[in-house]
Amino acid sequence: MKTLTKEMQNAISPTMALDLLKEGNKRFVNNLKINRNLLQQANETSNGQHPFAVILSCIDSRTSAELIFDQGLGDVFSVRIAGNIVNEDILGSMEFGCKVAGAKIIVVLGHTKCGAIKGACDNFDLGNLTGLISKIKPAVDQEMTTTKNRDSSNSNFVENVAQLNVSLSVKNILLKSPILAEMVKNDEIGIVGGVHDISSGEVKFFE
Repeated sequence: MKTLTKEMQNAISPTMALDLLKEGNKRFVNNLKINRNLLQQANETSNGQHPFAVILSCIDSRTSAELIFDQGLGDVFSVRIAGNIVNEDILGSMEFGCKVAGAKIIVVLGHTKCGAIKGACDNFDLGNLTGLISKIKPAVDQEMTTTKNRDSSNSNFVENVAQLNVSLSVKNILLKSPILAEMVKNDEIGIVGGVHDISSGEVKFFE
């Protein structure tokens, strides 16, 4: 697998970028990862990087973006925070990845059985984690289909909140970053949400 160059990055459209991620996830699910010389990629990216995607995902140890999308060194910017929430630092990182470094798509990736989502469902309170979980609470409040057992014991409730949280993060990115919103409007980049099933490995995108 060739290391991405600036020319290769420029030739990738937002739609092509999403297709590359979908194809990579299919390989991961079928345990057919591409053979890469990672040391060679490390050497070839030592003087510059040209990733095609920015992926915001959770810190969960089972949701490494490079692995579940079968990507190598220099292919994706990986932004990780519990609950795949959005804040100023993450927005700045995304603006760098897209406006400065040329990435063509932003992916907000939630996952099943997320501990941060469960914490928000249970009104978990612990130090600095309380402030982080408060950023997930709007998704909990927006989940209106569940009327009973609105806590982490209800797996359907948890997964509904996880999906809503992804959608809200996508909206927050466009609302709070005029730079990224303008790039999306001009078709310079794409933005999409999705959920990773930690049992099967499959990522389902919100088209």
